[in-house]
Amino acid sequence: MEPDTEYTGSNVERGSSPGAAEAVDAYERHVRRKVGVVVGILGILLALAAYSLLTGPIEIPLSQFPAIVAGSVEGTPARVIWNIRLPRIVAAIGAGFGLAVAGAVLQSLLRNPLASPYTLGISQAAAFGAAVAIVVFGAGSTTGGSFASWVPYLTGVTAFVATLGSTGAILLVSRLRRATPETLVLTGIALGAFFSAGTSMLEYFATNVQLSALIAWRFGNVSNATWDGNLLLWGSALLAGGYFVHRSWAYEVLDAGDDTARTLGVNVTRLRVAGMVIASLLTAVVVSLFGVIGFVGLVVPHIVRRLIGGDERFLIVTSSVAGGALLLASDVVARRIIAPVVLPVGILTAFVGVPLFLYLIVNGREYW
Repeated sequence: MEPDTEYTGSNVERGSSPGAAEAVDAYERHVRRKVGVVVGILGILLALAAYSLLTGPIEIPLSQFPAIVAGSVEGTPARVIWNIRLPRIVAAIGAGFGLAVAGAVLQSLLRNPLASPYTLGISQAAAFGAAVAIVVFGAGSTTGGSFASWVPYLTGVTAFVATLGSTGAILLVSRLRRATPETLVLTGIALGAFFSAGTSMLEYFATNVQLSALIAWRFGNVSNATWDGNLLLWGSALLAGGYFVHRSWAYEVLDAGDDTARTLGVNVTRLRVAGMVIASLLTAVVVSLFGVIGFVGLVVPHIVRRLIGGDERFLIVTSSVAGGALLLASDVVARRIIAPVVLPVGILTAFVGVPLFLYLIVNGREYW
């Protein structure tokens, strides 16, 4: 008897069944499509970085860039690249990375599409902690209303302590009341209002110099990025991102419900507490360096889910790249829209994030 050709060749290697082979092929196509989306967003990110690096009040020809990188060209173009534009680009990508990943993880942990560092009051708590460092502890001094010279380490510590208070309150409500996702978001909104009121109170007692710094802080701005700050930002982002990717399977299981996750050996309480604390730490680092930047952590994970679905293994990685691209794009627009005036990037993310979020509400019901 002639061998059945449908069961030979690649099908034997894939499981000796046409149905199994088709399932494997479909899965591989599914994975390739997701990888393609990640590569496409990464390409957009690199194009935005190149555009941001070479354009501005001082235009730098592309042909001159390799010589600047090699160190054979000095003077104003080299100083603009290394001291102003490149730190700002690295900061925008890193801040977008951190906020988007934190938002994606919080939405998965709380199984709530409205969860984000901003809607849960974590960003406002971090801003309050930073304000305490500035007004109460005198974290540094400024000139001309700029907060670039403020020491990031003390503000980072106080910001993180404040975010722990916000995160702990949300977890306490969840544990004591077995609260619904909607209740947790309402708790976060109330906490955000509380910490915003605390920041306003500190502004009332601040000196003129401190007040100008605090107001700039609340706008959210990456224009005063430094290499030291970027080192702290990227160190925190990579460590947190690595942990979240490592635990992505557990987040995927958690999506089926707490009881299902427990039957599969997941310590739900420990997973949720650890994830929220690390997401809070990451948010605190971003806010302590650049101020409050809203909507990135809320909108980006939903956009990514529309593109690739809810697979946590790809969601976290893709959100990190998409968050960096969105915040960098917002910063490019902030620099160019009414040049030479540079708008704070937090204003642009709100202008972009609100319409996108409303669109997702109206047209993305399958993701809610």
